[in-house]
Amino acid sequence: MDKLISELVSYGMENGLISCDDRVYVINRLLELFDKKEFVWSEEKVRPVHLILSDIMEYALKQGLMEDDTITSKDLFDTKIMGLITPMPSQVRESFKKLYNENPKLATDYYYKLSQDTNYIRRDRIIKDEKWTTDTEYGQIDITINLSKPEKDPRDIAKAAAAKKNDYPKCLLCEENEGYAGHFSHPARQNHRIIPVQLSGCDYYFQYSPYVYYNEHCIVFNKEHTPMKIDRALFGKLLDFVRQFPHYIVGSNADLPIVGGSILSHDHFQGGSYTFAMAKAPYEFKFYIKGYEDVTAGIVKWPMSVIRLQSENPDRIVEASDHILNKWRSYTDEDAFVYSQTNGEPHNTITPIARMNGNMYEMDLVLRNNITTEECPWGVYHPNEKLHHIKKENIGLIEVMGLAVLPARLKSEMQLLAEAIVAGKDIHAIDEIEKHADWVDEWRDNYSITTENVHQIIKDEIAKVFVQVLECAGVYKRTEEGQEAFMRFISAL
Repeated sequence: MDKLISELVSYGMENGLISCDDRVYVINRLLELFDKKEFVWSEEKVRPVHLILSDIMEYALKQGLMEDDTITSKDLFDTKIMGLITPMPSQVRESFKKLYNENPKLATDYYYKLSQDTNYIRRDRIIKDEKWTTDTEYGQIDITINLSKPEKDPRDIAKAAAAKKNDYPKCLLCEENEGYAGHFSHPARQNHRIIPVQLSGCDYYFQYSPYVYYNEHCIVFNKEHTPMKIDRALFGKLLDFVRQFPHYIVGSNADLPIVGGSILSHDHFQGGSYTFAMAKAPYEFKFYIKGYEDVTAGIVKWPMSVIRLQSENPDRIVEASDHILNKWRSYTDEDAFVYSQTNGEPHNTITPIARMNGNMYEMDLVLRNNITTEECPWGVYHPNEKLHHIKKENIGLIEVMGLAVLPARLKSEMQLLAEAIVAGKDIHAIDEIEKHADWVDEWRDNYSITTENVHQIIKDEIAKVFVQVLECAGVYKRTEEGQEAFMRFISAL
């Protein structure tokens, strides 16, 4: 164990998490954690941190310091360990501020590396995610199968259910998560650090997502635990963020169920350093909005219904966005099955995304509607049931921009499908993948399938399904009738 403690402390010093002045102090904290009374330092070749932690946890389990070997138990314990070599919040914020004054990108580069080096972002898990791109009529669509978020062990589920409920922190986004020890129903965050940012005079925090779905996937959340709301103030905050971090994009999930995000109870945005397919999509048709002729406006060539605004003046984009939002909130077109509300329940909202395009501020406003019917209990503008074998979850901000986040089950199902297709088996007769059978029947005869190309063919066909998913989520379909209805709304502006 002395060798492992030496290696971990060396890792911390090599990566700038602790200094030489901290060495003895950190060693003693680790000895306390492992209930050791003696220690002899040794020079060790430093391995990746997940390998060091794996060996340490094996020791801890043998010594009875860990309750069991479930994923949650391990995550709680190894995060406690990393918390001992993670710089204090004040140090992280001071370093970030100093680098930001030189260049915003230097600051985010430092902070992103820190989040990885502290194992808050678990590199060894993220690398397991399946990722690919496929060319479509809307550009190059991104697909990822999320394998980095571990599935719950039944033992952990039972413990979480039996645990006493509390409301501290109120949710996974609250500032009180910084340094929190966690428990079986809440992740440990001793190695978590957050950066304060001011957006339009309001207090927010900036952090990275522990499950980075794309490069530098960040979350910007309100200091207060307050519900998400799409309004004029939000548009200003998004543009203020890209003003301060021009190398990042940022957007917000919509503020209604079905078309909104998973945490509607806490006002937050998502962003990062990545160019999504939607950002590359061109204007399909430009138009003027009365009173906002100085703002470039147009419909974007995209499977969903997107209005793009551009201007060098962010205030004018805020005003134009607010104008469009107010019109959309109250807009009804029965012929297009667009209802602003039914029985007092609102249905129309917007998913906004902001970015810098050269010296121009740019805002994409994605029209959303969450109405349901008896025939479409998941939502009229939700993936059709025949697509649920690939994607049935809500279509949130990340998917809207052109990145499919698909469930981990698809990894093994794709392998089984590939083997069955090459062998010429009847997929309808294989329980594990029977749900994909009708879909495969639609396209398998279009290819000369071999062992060498079957995996790529399946990936391309999954991407085509995702495009259909986005088309389902679009309020105005890409048909002559749908585009005419879209233009009726544009005319109402």
